[in-house]
Amino acid sequence: MIQLSARLLAAAVAAAVTLGGCSSAPQTSGDAQTAESQGGGMNTLTAAERADGWRLLFDGRTTDGWRNYKRETIGDGWQVVDGTLALMGRGGDIITRDQFANFELALEWQLSPAGPAGNSGIFYRASEEPDQIYNGAPEMQILDNERHPDGRSHLTSAGSNYALHGVDPSHTRPAGEWNAVRLVVNGNHVEHWLNGTKVVEYELGSDEWKAAVARSKFATQPEYGRATRGHIGLQDHGSYVAFRNIRIRELP
Repeated sequence: MIQLSARLLAAAVAAAVTLGGCSSAPQTSGDAQTAESQGGGMNTLTAAERADGWRLLFDGRTTDGWRNYKRETIGDGWQVVDGTLALMGRGGDIITRDQFANFELALEWQLSPAGPAGNSGIFYRASEEPDQIYNGAPEMQILDNERHPDGRSHLTSAGSNYALHGVDPSHTRPAGEWNAVRLVVNGNHVEHWLNGTKVVEYELGSDEWKAAVARSKFATQPEYGRATRGHIGLQDHGSYVAFRNIRIRELP
């Protein structure tokens, strides 16, 4: 298990107070699926990963490479805390400055059991034409399944293709522990991996996809899921969330 620093624990509690109340500190258990346990340090790449085309989207020291959706700056609520990119207060949804078409994205996320139940998300191929990022970009859900109401539905549990493709919530580690993500987007083919298990697989633009969109709240959003290239996004949903080891490799 990888121990979280006292500073990160304190920061999570402070963020819970800022974002809506506090009851207890996060646990200090980690995740055996992390990049560190695979031979690399936090927010670093091994020589083999570099040779395979991986690059970091977060250097563990700055917020360089990120900005708010539809803005050129990043909100003060997003802070670097002990090598994590953490939402410590209202910061708004953020996106990478670079855009990607086909790629494999890997990262780790953690929520806090303190304060309001955690909720966030990972967006991909985000265009800045819609008023809000979620009206155009598909989302891999991040959630405290045990405490948040969205955890009652497989369609909105952690790891789901939010509101479209459900998951078995048993693959999610609880708030206070790190969850490891792989998101593969290649042409129209998309895979969501959570803690080493493929939990969702779908084809953008397929008849099944169109039917799922038509049944969802995105039915009135003509641009939803149609971009073939765009930004990676991280969601501010009003509760603490931390990310680390954010890395990507582009696919042909």
